[in-house]
Amino acid sequence: MKQPVTPTAGQLPATLADFMAQALQMELDAEQRYGEFADMMEIHNNLEVAQWFRKMAAIEGKHAQQIMAQMGWRQAPQPLTRAPVFEGFEAAETAAVEEVHYLMRPWHVLQLALANEERAQRFFARLASLATVDAVRQAALELQQEEAQHVQLVKAWMLKVPQPQPDWDQDPDPPRYDD
Repeated sequence: MKQPVTPTAGQLPATLADFMAQALQMELDAEQRYGEFADMMEIHNNLEVAQWFRKMAAIEGKHAQQIMAQMGWRQAPQPLTRAPVFEGFEAAETAAVEEVHYLMRPWHVLQLALANEERAQRFFARLASLATVDAVRQAALELQQEEAQHVQLVKAWMLKVPQPQPDWDQDPDPPRYDD
């Protein structure tokens, strides 16, 4: 994990609306990425995992709708500033494409989701500690608590899904690429 980067004053949201626009964008990015992962799994005929990714995309979409409703927005605003990235190069709640394997199992999907939710929780905690606007700090703390609840939800799901065998990624007929 990369060490947290201290953002400049220009990277911190100056208003509650700006902060919520960034939070909304994080949810929309996560929804889109989970959808992309579902598409990838369908291409590889891994339909069970594709369904899990679709479920995660739907959950992130609901989070985005909640933010829209809370702010009274009819359409997503453009964030006024770029949210600081504290870990890695992706948004806090978005997994990198290279973390997905075409033979992964539902347990792996939940591992990715858990890492995303924990990263988002740390992101909002860090932002709350750096915020200079009280409304932004309070909103960041509220979102940190929501992410903590999401972490617990994913952990509960993981107890219901079997861990894959150690050789889960062995393919007797692996894909071949012709040049």
